[in-house]
Amino acid sequence: MVSGTRAPHPIAVTAESLTKDLARLELQKQALERELAAVVAHLGSVQRALSAIEAVMRDTGEVAPTPTRAQPDLTAAEESVRPDISTEAGSDADADADADGQRKYGRLTEQILEYFATVGQADVRARDVAAALGRDSDSGSINAVRSTLDRLVGTSRIRRTGRGLYRAKRA
Repeated sequence: MVSGTRAPHPIAVTAESLTKDLARLELQKQALERELAAVVAHLGSVQRALSAIEAVMRDTGEVAPTPTRAQPDLTAAEESVRPDISTEAGSDADADADADGQRKYGRLTEQILEYFATVGQADVRARDVAAALGRDSDSGSINAVRSTLDRLVGTSRIRRTGRGLYRAKRA
């Protein structure tokens, strides 16, 4: 039989431990959500690039390579974690709106282009861009900046000057 005076101590210790775990897990969940968003954004940019290349290849009569595996869809678990991520990653127009009704897509792109307008012809790293925009708190946020930079390079709005270095396009 457990004494009434001894029982509350282990319960309090357990409650304290669970509270710490809860806080840690919530932070980890947020970081994973941001990282998943970055992966989905990168997936969309790769899909758009591949579609464009395939269209050019069809126009020139070249044979497009067949995909080695089917396009992955978000699983139900991923949907429940990030319901605001569009599964149509290849379509920018399908980006979901936030609670105020404003589009979330494009805000990062605009911020990055504004940043490059201020740094002129200096070479900058993705991590520096992320830091300047206050998006350097975790790898998911930095990866979102990297994906956006790669997309901007692909559309010739900025240019890559070296491994991990970016520069504004000359006007």
